[in-house]
Amino acid sequence: MTSPLRLEPATAGRGEPRPDAERIAAIDIGSNSIRQIVADVSPNGAIRVVDEMKAAPRLGSGLSETGRLGEANVEAAIEALSRMATLAKQLDAKRIEAVATSAVRDAANGRLFLQRVRREAGLKVRTLVGEEEARLAFRSALAHFELGRGRAVVMDIGGGSLELAMSAEGLVERLISLPYGAIRLTERFLIGRPPVKGVRKLRKHVRDTIRDALPVRDWRGAELIGSGGTFTNLAGIHLARTGMQGARSVHGTALTLAEVEHILEWLVALTPAERLAVPGLNHGRADIIIAGLAVAAEVMGRVEPVALQVSRYGIREGLLLESARVMPQIADPGEARERSVREFAERCHYEAPHAAQVQRLSLQLFDALGSRLGLEPDDRPVLADAALLHDVGYHINYKQHHKHSFHLIQHAELLGMSPADQMVVAHVARYHRGSNPDRRRHEAFGALDRATRERITILSAILRVADGLDRGHVAAVDRVKVRWMPRAIRITPVPVKESVPLRLELWGAARKAGLLAEVAGVPVEIVGADGRAVSPDSATQDGD
Repeated sequence: MTSPLRLEPATAGRGEPRPDAERIAAIDIGSNSIRQIVADVSPNGAIRVVDEMKAAPRLGSGLSETGRLGEANVEAAIEALSRMATLAKQLDAKRIEAVATSAVRDAANGRLFLQRVRREAGLKVRTLVGEEEARLAFRSALAHFELGRGRAVVMDIGGGSLELAMSAEGLVERLISLPYGAIRLTERFLIGRPPVKGVRKLRKHVRDTIRDALPVRDWRGAELIGSGGTFTNLAGIHLARTGMQGARSVHGTALTLAEVEHILEWLVALTPAERLAVPGLNHGRADIIIAGLAVAAEVMGRVEPVALQVSRYGIREGLLLESARVMPQIADPGEARERSVREFAERCHYEAPHAAQVQRLSLQLFDALGSRLGLEPDDRPVLADAALLHDVGYHINYKQHHKHSFHLIQHAELLGMSPADQMVVAHVARYHRGSNPDRRRHEAFGALDRATRERITILSAILRVADGLDRGHVAAVDRVKVRWMPRAIRITPVPVKESVPLRLELWGAARKAGLLAEVAGVPVEIVGADGRAVSPDSATQDGD
């Protein structure tokens, strides 16, 4: 299978599109916000974002009570849409595709609103039915997640409705739209009631409906992906709470049901003013985030996924792909991440043979020591990526290349990798040499939670030894034999040929074994073919 489609950020400027590309603008008129994306689309499916614009006129506000779009909201929406149409024309977009969702669909004056939009902003808008929203959300998720195996549920929570797209092996089986948007439920259950009581009533109402909509027999344990502002804000809060505010993007953030429930419970206990100060939460969503998270928690409780994965892409990206007649290819798990990491390394002109050798030896050490050091199976791909990327900072500056590697990885566009994993990969690469991780001296490291700092330290310790075992960058070591004895860990490198000397590799590993000895709590002996250990006492940290 090929990798999912990649939507590139606007890094190449806002000038003329490439000769083979078509510039398209896509606008999603939602119940809470209106979002526009302008992008160049090539025949091969490559998409480069040129510009984006957002406004929050809250067309869905008051709709449940009056059945109509409020006049002030309509005026704000038309003003925003006029700006978006102007931007699209100034950027020479060949087509402008605009769609309206729940609020316009349900409002008695929705058609009059669209007539004004056509007359005053010059935009012809198509009103989507709920199932069409769900399909566009799924198309977007298919472009950004690996849905080629097993079952998946894509959940999009807007201001007015909840959309669910259920797929098997990357193909849609069922589309559902329910009137459970964050604005609609906030107005119905949370205004004028004590928050705890209101949330309880809201959740029971949602739970009773999705029990029929989501048959547990078919969808329990499915991969669950959330798109829309509820989820991007949820991810922002989660990253801030775990010290990862420096993550490049919220896309790919994974949260368990317990983590979602804890955040929801915490937000419910805050006053509206306190909620405005929550790191990672957009001020414009602070008053409706509780309803959105309550719906998300109920869907998660029904599906019981390992974790919820957050998508920063949604209906407008799905619309862009549909407008460009691009169908994302279904990808198998791990494929997109592996390819994205490799392509990033190539763009950094990495030394592929050395990186591959260090990766191979790192994983051998992980398999031998990881579980006893407290690492989990999910840490293995993190170490693999860090090992492959540990020297990408070379092309900027050799002397401080580990620090440059950190910054390059931290800000890279790595498809299929969660922000948390990307931060860990960046830190592990940063500590493959130089000073040991120190939460007091290193601000970025110190901002992370304790469990993450411990993971980074252990993975860095393994990477250091693996890197030392290829000190000469000649891949002289075929494999390592590892024995964890009561008083020491003995690591014996085996050469690719008996005639190949490993003096440099033994010396390099011994110089870098100090951190591993520290995290293991026992000395680490790097042992040659003659059975003698190179003493780490006589080996100081070198520059590799």
